[in-house]
Amino acid sequence: MFVIAHLSDPHIDGSEEARSRLRRITSYLRAFRQPVDVVLVTGDLADHALESEYAELAAELKLDVPVLVLPGNHDVSAPLRAGLGDYIDSPGEGHPVHQVRDVGGARFVLVDTSVPGEDHGLLSPESLAWLDAVLREPVDGPLFVAFHHPPFELHHPVLDQWLLRSGDELEAVLRGKPLTAVLAGHVHNGLATTFAGLPFLVAPGIRSTPPLPFEPPAPGGGLVDNTTAHPGFALHIHEPGKPLQTLYRFPA
Repeated sequence: MFVIAHLSDPHIDGSEEARSRLRRITSYLRAFRQPVDVVLVTGDLADHALESEYAELAAELKLDVPVLVLPGNHDVSAPLRAGLGDYIDSPGEGHPVHQVRDVGGARFVLVDTSVPGEDHGLLSPESLAWLDAVLREPVDGPLFVAFHHPPFELHHPVLDQWLLRSGDELEAVLRGKPLTAVLAGHVHNGLATTFAGLPFLVAPGIRSTPPLPFEPPAPGGGLVDNTTAHPGFALHIHEPGKPLQTLYRFPA
């Protein structure tokens, strides 16, 4: 059994609120009677892309298990590489921050969908070609692709402006590949669906949970942030020969 703790969107900004919400998750993980095999954080690691924010996050993610991180739209490549150097294995010095990481027999292809200075996501032809080549390499164990921006609408009037705008091109690359699942974040809601014929699993937001328009509004009536909801994360459980299982946890 191989267990992934999938976190997303901590938006560390130096505040006690952001720090305490992340610590509710990391404290829960540290209390596991059997540690997870890997922790994956799918973007929006820092809120303002400051080196001090990444340094704070690096300290919070010391969990005695492998930790993988990738950028979101709030992140900036240079300070991310500087502040989270121990968690990043990506050639080059700037953008994009693509990675291929092998952990415990599983392969994680971590794709940078961020666009410098923008909130939406996009994959250049060069990034798509890189991803296609990596996914054609032989792999014996489970294979995951992870990135920040989902390529489909959530039916949310604000979040749907900031999705991945190269969804058709990505689907063409992913379809037919021997992937176990695709993992993402960005929308601050736990979500399970399919994309390119594959399981597509989105982690809840740590920093906040935006309600959908037909749900009760967040305190203050807004549709973007609800910091009264518990921070959450996903547990993905892989066993050879069996379908992937995903559980969502919201530590109080």
